[in-house]
Amino acid sequence: MPSLASARYGKDNVRVYKVHKDAETGVQTVTEMTVCCLLEGEIETSYTQADNSVVVATDSIKNTIYIKAKEHPVNPPELYASHLGQHFLDKYAHISAANIKVIVHRWTRMNIDGKPHPHSFYRDGQETRNVEARVTREGIVLKSGIADLTVLKSTGSAFHGFVRDEFTTLAETWDRILSTDVDSTWTWKLFPTVAAVEEGVERFNRAWETARNITMKVFAEDNSASVQATMYKMCEQILAAESEVELTSYSLPNKHYFEIDLSWHKGIKNTGKDAEVYAPQGGPNGLIKCEVRR
Repeated sequence: MPSLASARYGKDNVRVYKVHKDAETGVQTVTEMTVCCLLEGEIETSYTQADNSVVVATDSIKNTIYIKAKEHPVNPPELYASHLGQHFLDKYAHISAANIKVIVHRWTRMNIDGKPHPHSFYRDGQETRNVEARVTREGIVLKSGIADLTVLKSTGSAFHGFVRDEFTTLAETWDRILSTDVDSTWTWKLFPTVAAVEEGVERFNRAWETARNITMKVFAEDNSASVQATMYKMCEQILAAESEVELTSYSLPNKHYFEIDLSWHKGIKNTGKDAEVYAPQGGPNGLIKCEVRR
């Protein structure tokens, strides 16, 4: 006889914007987020017996997302996600887990005539700061991250010595363009309570800045033998810098730029050491992932 193996439900793609207004200075700070909240618990009968008495309506979940954004700071997002998830466990005895995902979209303050403007901002890329929180009665697991940070270097990358057999057409290279969209996460040790998250809350912004700086510094400076070797160095350095982080991960697509042979036109040299014009590729692309644990 079939039985429900697992279930969760909630509200996704809830867009939230919050502005902090400093009455003394007139400076305003803005945060825009996309929030997902999925609940687990004693909700089986809503699936198996059409019993809606155990369902917290997804519209109510949406409303709660807005209310908690008003009641609590939304920065850092790790703290907001913890408060939001804990609410559902405190409010509803039959809910055993709240899974929160927060995507923070970039708004960077404008500089006008050499001075930061008090209330004007611009979107300087698609990079996001992400947080996933799983809040249960045993504690809070937080995974912080960076997504869609697009980087490129025009040299300082190689790829050779790989398996060559009857399926291989790829040429070895000692100098190539390296570009990727960084998706990096770091998972924190278990926090027993929201109060434990709040204590030393500055750790989250510091770790985000550290991970972002390490990612770009290693990417830029490493004489890369492969994407695999470079991403492992990034993971190592994040673990060394942040003692409360237990696990780091990267997922890096290899965005290819191919040389264009122009020798057919008047003998133009545009390959190897003479390559200057390339064709950016959409796909297929390599995809390299790793997790590194302390």
